[in-house]
Amino acid sequence: MANRLPWLLFSLPAGVVTDRFDRRKIVASMDAFRFVLTLVVGLVVFAGRAGLATPQDVAAGTAAPSPNATAFLILLYAASLLFGLAEVLRDNAAQTLMPAVVDRDDLETANGRLWGAEMVMNSFVGPPVGGLLIAVGFAVPFFVDAGTFAFSGALIFLIAGSFRPAGTSAAKVNWRAEIGDGVRWLWNHRLLRSMALILGAMNAMFSMAYATYVLFVQEILELEAAQFGLLMTAGALGGVLGSLLAARLSSVLGRGTSLFATLLGTAVTLAVTGATSSAVVVWAMFVASSFLVVVWNVITVSLRQTIIPDGLLGRVNSVYRMLAWGAMPVGLAIGGIVVSWTEGVAGRELGLRMPFYVAAAVFVILFVIALPRLGSRQIESARREVDAAGSQEG
Repeated sequence: MANRLPWLLFSLPAGVVTDRFDRRKIVASMDAFRFVLTLVVGLVVFAGRAGLATPQDVAAGTAAPSPNATAFLILLYAASLLFGLAEVLRDNAAQTLMPAVVDRDDLETANGRLWGAEMVMNSFVGPPVGGLLIAVGFAVPFFVDAGTFAFSGALIFLIAGSFRPAGTSAAKVNWRAEIGDGVRWLWNHRLLRSMALILGAMNAMFSMAYATYVLFVQEILELEAAQFGLLMTAGALGGVLGSLLAARLSSVLGRGTSLFATLLGTAVTLAVTGATSSAVVVWAMFVASSFLVVVWNVITVSLRQTIIPDGLLGRVNSVYRMLAWGAMPVGLAIGGIVVSWTEGVAGRELGLRMPFYVAAAVFVILFVIALPRLGSRQIESARREVDAAGSQEG
């Protein structure tokens, strides 16, 4: 919660900052900040590891909670909060930086490659490397992670040019007015407003369905911890495939049709997951749903980068993402309630399956809502308006 709370509290101010300063410097500075923060945590772990009792040790009665352990937990919460703040500012600036370094027609391909790289490193490379590094020393992963932040920041600093939005002034920030500009622009743009609200509902449903996923895996699929790890590889595989094929799919089917396919296809994967007791089927559904999620993200992020004016991109993006990410904790809470209520009425098994059924039904409703709003005609019309405005300025 400490890590995700900044998305709700800091997204809107982060948008103002992104539209005021050089976006390249924001990205690089946040990487440098995270380098220092990770290094500090690593040094604390290295210096105090011998005095830290694990929760398992305390629960087993083989160790007592120590002042060092309490102080370390406080440090972890504080570090998680600071990481979240840096992530909000860094990621918002990075999305607004992309259109300045990539031609508009290449945005879907570039975003797909970016998603693919993140999926590979986060899900395929990171976990096994982390396990090996922990075997070397408990603090080693922190030091290596700090080094990757430093390397990333250095690469971003090497990008030539200025990436401060045109027309920005040195006048005192009027936070309320500038945030209001971003909120009004998004709300008055029917296409992006619909996308933001639909995405918020999608994220809430995903969070609801997967809030008790580990219990579903343990009790319905009857998998152990190692098997659960193998099951989670499906998300990485689907995400990588989506990142590689999203631009091609968008070109073949059209952007609107591709978005409709993600909504209807996700409804199917959720319904099948809830109905089956086969781990193989669930793995296949997880591959498919992760593929569809990345297709949605590649198309919609590229579209936002294309049609939002550069001077408002940071603020509008921040409002959009606040609506999308802010729905997640709501969905998590609903997921727990759905399981508890259904279990009391119809038993444990149906209780654990019910969130998937509810989410699937909502995705069908979202598909119906999206049909008149997110079609290829509406998307291409919005892109043509940008082209027309650019021609008039030229």
